[in-house]
Amino acid sequence: MSIDPSTEAQLRSRRAHSVRAYSRRDLLRSTSAGFGSVALGALSSAWSGVAADQPDPVRPESGPMTVRKTHHPARAKRIVFLFMQGGPSGIDTFDPKPRLEKEHGQPSPLEKPEGLIDPDGKLFRSPWTFRQYGQSGIPVSELFPEVARHVDDLCVIRSMHTEGQAHGQAVLKLHTGDAAFVRPSMGSWIQYGLGSENENLPGFITITPLLDLGGVQLYGNAFLPAVYQGTALGNATTPIAKATFPHLKPPVGPEGDLQRREVDFVQRLNREYRDRDPQDSSLDGVIQSYELAFRMQRHAPQLLDLSNESRATLDAYGVGVAPTEEYGRGCLLARRFLEAGVRFVQVTHPGKWDHHAALKTGHEKSSREVDRPIAALLADLKARGLLDDTLVLWGGEFGRTPTQQGADGRDHNPQGFTVWLAGGGVKAGHIHGSTDEYGYYAAENKVHMHDLHATLLHLLGLDHTRLTYRFAGRDFRLTDVHGRIVHEIIA
Repeated sequence: MSIDPSTEAQLRSRRAHSVRAYSRRDLLRSTSAGFGSVALGALSSAWSGVAADQPDPVRPESGPMTVRKTHHPARAKRIVFLFMQGGPSGIDTFDPKPRLEKEHGQPSPLEKPEGLIDPDGKLFRSPWTFRQYGQSGIPVSELFPEVARHVDDLCVIRSMHTEGQAHGQAVLKLHTGDAAFVRPSMGSWIQYGLGSENENLPGFITITPLLDLGGVQLYGNAFLPAVYQGTALGNATTPIAKATFPHLKPPVGPEGDLQRREVDFVQRLNREYRDRDPQDSSLDGVIQSYELAFRMQRHAPQLLDLSNESRATLDAYGVGVAPTEEYGRGCLLARRFLEAGVRFVQVTHPGKWDHHAALKTGHEKSSREVDRPIAALLADLKARGLLDDTLVLWGGEFGRTPTQQGADGRDHNPQGFTVWLAGGGVKAGHIHGSTDEYGYYAAENKVHMHDLHATLLHLLGLDHTRLTYRFAGRDFRLTDVHGRIVHEIIA
């Protein structure tokens, strides 16, 4: 029996339609009279993110990693964040409290915040002595004798405060500006706003990041395009000497021909999928990430190889000797990354400052691991002419209480703590703000975590109120609806 030609054509069309790959958008178009597709079209404009006064960051023709024009002249081009996870004690490092010496062992006269494990602890003096250093005369405890030699380069903020009595809350607040929702990390926002100075390397590298307390959120891109996610070098459980970038394979053949063909094949599939719906820009960041990963195969291994560093440099950072090998290697790699054009580098000292007990032995061990490497990094950046436009940030997610927990520990204290900055346009040899006489609460010229973020962005030439990304119908930013630029610390 013969089939009508028009019927045969319809059957062929149906067979071809049945084997074609269906996307979620195809389903929305073909069911419920297409109302799902109508709704999606209405929302698509709300989901396409554009930074204020910036080129569209998610389209390849605009170059998502190209250097961007800043909102105003920048004082810094890059940041290195020396993250002391766990909460270093300000009153034992950079914020001496003579009154604690006089009233040691007495009940605290200050109202205590909720959430303390040992709310009735008595006042607890610092086990370490302080000395004034440099022309500025800034006092530093004996925990940091090497950093103290560079005190005239530091801008010490003694009046920090934030929300979150627990590590997880405070760590997320520090890194993303929000502890309740998944938000882009500080490094991702900075890379998004500035672009990259080296097309062969990520704009944001995190060295030995945490696996808990937020994990990948601490360097994640959230709803920003995938190309702005931080690239992890190892993790908190990996010795830095053995840390590598994941999935980085050495080139095979001349100029990596084999990998180039593999990447080209995957990218062709990605572009075909994307081109089915030009309004869907979600794959553009993935495409850019594949290209960056391919280029990294040739250039990143050279930066991880310290064999071309002089013996004097390795010794200065404490590479190869205890107890500075780990953090020293991390700080030296950070300098190499910064010098190569990476915008944001974080070097984590994981879980070493949370001393609810054995404060003296714990803080002494932690400080010995980082003091020499940090001092070497400051000296190295300065000698290479990089400190002027590199912003160094040192600190943890919160501080410690001036009251005693157990026999010889301190509890968490987000109400008043210390961080310091160096380089990148901040006042050198300067102290900003203060805590009360006991070091419990930020008292004068208080600086909230949102204020710190706003100031960092300002020094990088970015207006924190204009660096936005539209997602799900709302403009988001690192500082949310908060943030005050701390002009008092800017040189």
